[in-house]
Amino acid sequence: MTDALLPAAPQPLEKEDDGYFRKGCNPLAQTGRSKLQNQRAALNQQILKAVRMRTGAENLLKAATNQKVREQVRLELSFLNSDLQMLKEELEGLNISVGVYQSTEEAFTIPLIPLGLKETKDVDFSVVLKDFILEHYSEDSYLYEDEIADLMDLRQACRTPSRDEAGVELLMSYFIQLGFVESRFFPPTRQMGILFTWYDSLTGVPVSQQNLLLEKASILFNIGALYTQIGTRCNRQTEAGLQSTVDAFQRAAGVLNYLKETFTHTPSYDMSPAMLSVLVKMMLAQAQESTFEKICLSGIQNEFFVLVKVAQEAAKVGEVYRQLHTAMNQEPVKENIPYSWASLACVKAHHYEALAHYFTATLLIDHQLKPGSDEDHQEKCLSQLYDHMPEGMTPLATLKNVHQRQRLGKSHLCRAVTHHEESVREASLCKKLRNIEVLQEVLSAAHQRSRLKYTQLRDDYDLLSLIDVPDIISKTEREVEIIPPQFSKVTVTDFFQKLGPLSVFSANKRWTPPRSIHFTAEEGDLGFTLRGNSPVQVHFLDPYCSAAVAGAKEGDYIVSIQDVDCKWLTVSEVMKLLKSFGQNDIEMKVVSLLDATSSMHSKCATYSVGMQKTYSMICLATDDDDKTDKTKKISKKLSFLSWNTNKNRQKSASTLCLPSVGVRVAGPPVKKKLPSPFSLLTSDSSLY
Repeated sequence: MTDALLPAAPQPLEKEDDGYFRKGCNPLAQTGRSKLQNQRAALNQQILKAVRMRTGAENLLKAATNQKVREQVRLELSFLNSDLQMLKEELEGLNISVGVYQSTEEAFTIPLIPLGLKETKDVDFSVVLKDFILEHYSEDSYLYEDEIADLMDLRQACRTPSRDEAGVELLMSYFIQLGFVESRFFPPTRQMGILFTWYDSLTGVPVSQQNLLLEKASILFNIGALYTQIGTRCNRQTEAGLQSTVDAFQRAAGVLNYLKETFTHTPSYDMSPAMLSVLVKMMLAQAQESTFEKICLSGIQNEFFVLVKVAQEAAKVGEVYRQLHTAMNQEPVKENIPYSWASLACVKAHHYEALAHYFTATLLIDHQLKPGSDEDHQEKCLSQLYDHMPEGMTPLATLKNVHQRQRLGKSHLCRAVTHHEESVREASLCKKLRNIEVLQEVLSAAHQRSRLKYTQLRDDYDLLSLIDVPDIISKTEREVEIIPPQFSKVTVTDFFQKLGPLSVFSANKRWTPPRSIHFTAEEGDLGFTLRGNSPVQVHFLDPYCSAAVAGAKEGDYIVSIQDVDCKWLTVSEVMKLLKSFGQNDIEMKVVSLLDATSSMHSKCATYSVGMQKTYSMICLATDDDDKTDKTKKISKKLSFLSWNTNKNRQKSASTLCLPSVGVRVAGPPVKKKLPSPFSLLTSDSSLY
């Protein structure tokens, strides 16, 4: 029932300096929580087996024609359904095992509900990522074995996060890392063949997808679940502990709300929009409850205005739990929400409504309006306590009339006793709640206090004189709110940053394989300029320089020079590196960005804005382009390269004589020639 180590793990293994475990993870910690999570994993496997057997039996029932076989299959199906129901009830028992997650300090408080972590199966990234690195990035995949191993180790560590901020940071770092992995290795139009399997935390049913979105959504859910476990672990006997509890549940609500708004089509039921909306309500209700406990922590003074405030705060908690209970009983959530959760929400709604009526009765019975009292303030407070005063009563008259105060106060006490009895009855109807001793003790003590006060004031004519009191208006000075996840506070380094800047080297873009360009700088002149910043591109390229003759093109990205990786170097750093070789031969590797449609067959049909574009339409468009090109004139522009005067004149003249696309001369037809870089040269210089 505590989070203490049962036996403690060896100390050297817990130290981050030894590099044995990641910070925020210790899979060898034998805590009550870890044992519960292991039971959850075992139950998930049993549920998976039962679901598969039931599916097989249902398929056999559909295919069988023999009546005797069908009867045997129906009998087997009834046993399987019974076993599956028992397993789900056992899983529900784990979901309501709140005692394991509570603070180790002795506390006379109603337990809070945490969420269990989703379980998953092992995933092997190595084969798929290695193949993609070789195919897409044209790099030696074995150079990235350590990075792939780090990714898999990080995922494994996220299966057993510690219940503290380090555990949250571990999960967040993996979530951010998944964003890098998705951009580098998961094209939006292609399945990578990696199957991710996660178990529903409420039903235990597995969900599998070849989609990284399921992995990201499940990690987000576990971040929210871990925040709830941190919140329940805080010491609710101190102000700092209660503030931490409120903060943790607000952050849990923020993560779950972010999950609901960002991942709207997750196949797992515990992450459906309807279920997440209920879970967000539950987190905020528990945060509001902890806020009320914080107000009452130092004791409640038996003073009129203090009691008014506390009564309305209690009514606020009762109201949010009443709304939560209503949401839990709506379709389609009702079928999968644990019955014990809905029962506890109902119990708390009645309990806090009873407290609101008890404090209202106390301020009416124990405090008389004396000479010198602030009548106006008391009248205002009493009028704001109700939607409307009981029939025949006014705030000021009630305050001045002792009989009316007693009558109204006893009516509130009677209402409080009724709510207490209802909360005790609801708790007794649920087997799981009956086994939570501290819950039974708190409900019983509150019930006895209200009954005792009512017994002291009761007389024989109460049944005739008591009135139907209105509900207390809920009001709070500390409204809880959703705190969105703050991923920016977690510093994460892309494991695969050696592949190059993500803005260019991603799964959405395609390049030619790296080409080796061997050239020399003639009289200190490279023959081209550079632009861009990580990675650097070849810019104004003289078509007669040695680099152009060797195969360099405008727009090429420089990936290495003399085996020095240049993907992360700036223009000045690349220029400095090139100049360092002087007149020596330079080997430069470059890649060219391919058009998104370059891999498509030229004769395939395409679709544009919902209309089919056939091969004949493509040819027609090409002919139109040719006609348009005939009207174009070659504009003469001087080279921007700093050559010597003789070279500059000679090369500029030869360049301007090159024909542009679509230009035809008189006589027999000639083949089209590729456009000269200088014929299309503008101030922005389009990529070649």
